[in-house]
Amino acid sequence: MKHAIIFLFALCLISCGTSKTVRDSKKVIKGNWTLTSITYSESGTYNVTLLDDASKSCFEGSTWQFIPNNNTGVYTINDSSCELGERFFVFTIQEIDETTGLYDFLLKPTNKKGKSETNQGFRLRLNALSETNMQWQQTVSVNNKPFTIFMNFTKL
Repeated sequence: MKHAIIFLFALCLISCGTSKTVRDSKKVIKGNWTLTSITYSESGTYNVTLLDDASKSCFEGSTWQFIPNNNTGVYTINDSSCELGERFFVFTIQEIDETTGLYDFLLKPTNKKGKSETNQGFRLRLNALSETNMQWQQTVSVNNKPFTIFMNFTKL
């Protein structure tokens, strides 16, 4: 009986831990990236404000740093025609697709100390991840139809 309890306890600890898939992808996402381009699922010209912060043109060329051991990061807007500077965030993995190793996550803007003023975040899908490239997608509704934003990153 004692061995059965220890076994069940150990099994619970293992099942609650981070999956190998997530650990591996956190190693890949760690580091510095550039948001090289933003595309849409529909053709046309759209006035989109990303992450309740800035326009597509401001985000293109922004630099991003991911620190997965504490799920934090910072992105920097570099376009001089936009509000320049660092923006801090935390990210939380929400759903994992074990077959692809990709996941949905919640990105929540914070201040430099990691505190969120609104406690609101943005649900994003990690659509592709390699040692050199990453793609996020965010689906929103435009005129009651799904509209997908693709954010394409290159690792520095």
